[in-house]
Amino acid sequence: MHTVYLGLGTNLGDRRRNIAEAVRLIGEQIGIVRRLSSLFETEPWGFSSDNMFVNAAVKVDTLLSPRGVLKATQSIERIMGRTEKSANRQYHDRLIDIDILIYDDVKVDEPDLKIPHPLMHEREFVMRPLGEILQPTTRHNQ
Repeated sequence: MHTVYLGLGTNLGDRRRNIAEAVRLIGEQIGIVRRLSSLFETEPWGFSSDNMFVNAAVKVDTLLSPRGVLKATQSIERIMGRTEKSANRQYHDRLIDIDILIYDDVKVDEPDLKIPHPLMHEREFVMRPLGEILQPTTRHNQ
């Protein structure tokens, strides 16, 4: 079993419902969703838009390889209505964006797959939700 952390973002339509639907599909197609961060409303990054984003992160236990996770996230984006990915860092409004942030301690550097995500440390909208779910859960004695 592998642990993968995914970043989620949306700024079109019912943003909270988009995140919920993405999490549901991740559970069906990638693996067991172990943690879901709070939802964070953020400004667009890398482009101008009147639409605020809602961002979150999930921790998932998966049997899929990194390439399998990539294929599954792209499939989920298409199912949810995303027709194009950002190209050449030209960002735009989107129904859903799912990025692989971390996969175990694996490093991948291929043209279409980079793990850990190379820009995550530059993006507060990624690091805040990711930091929240990387924290160990607190247990209270009763």
